[in-house]
Amino acid sequence: MVSSRVGTGLEIVSHSADQTKWLGERLGRLLQPGDVVCLQGDLGSGKTCLTQGIARGLGVGQPVTSPTFIIINEYGLPGMGHRLRHIDLYRIESIAEARALGLVDYFYGDGICVVEWAERVLELLPAERLWVTLRCMDHTQRELRFGATGKHYADLLESLRQGTADA
Repeated sequence: MVSSRVGTGLEIVSHSADQTKWLGERLGRLLQPGDVVCLQGDLGSGKTCLTQGIARGLGVGQPVTSPTFIIINEYGLPGMGHRLRHIDLYRIESIAEARALGLVDYFYGDGICVVEWAERVLELLPAERLWVTLRCMDHTQRELRFGATGKHYADLLESLRQGTADA
């Protein structure tokens, strides 16, 4: 994995699905209750793969699948008393629909939210959050650009950068 720091951001090139999951696992170990991770990228860019790694890093022992048709999958977090909420907004067509689903309660709750297609509900998201943009470079490589908003997420991103630079 190649990484470089860019201001309050981080760019990483993953060379395989396993590396993307490994990176997600590193990130998952750093997340705390109330954290919101926003994922943006085209279909097939690795959003669910990254989320699977995050879940593994949080200790989720069951398979993690994309909730494209059901919008939200929830997973218990061992020893935390909180939940991982994997939210996929691909099929959401309006802010009104997102509000009606009660997504604001999830975003501002005490669980950890990983939100695919987060750009569809920008106005509902917390001002402070971690944003990850994923881009396909070829059939195996993915570019992941992390951006932090707020001190907590900047610190989290710095810890992630240090953890990936040493690997």
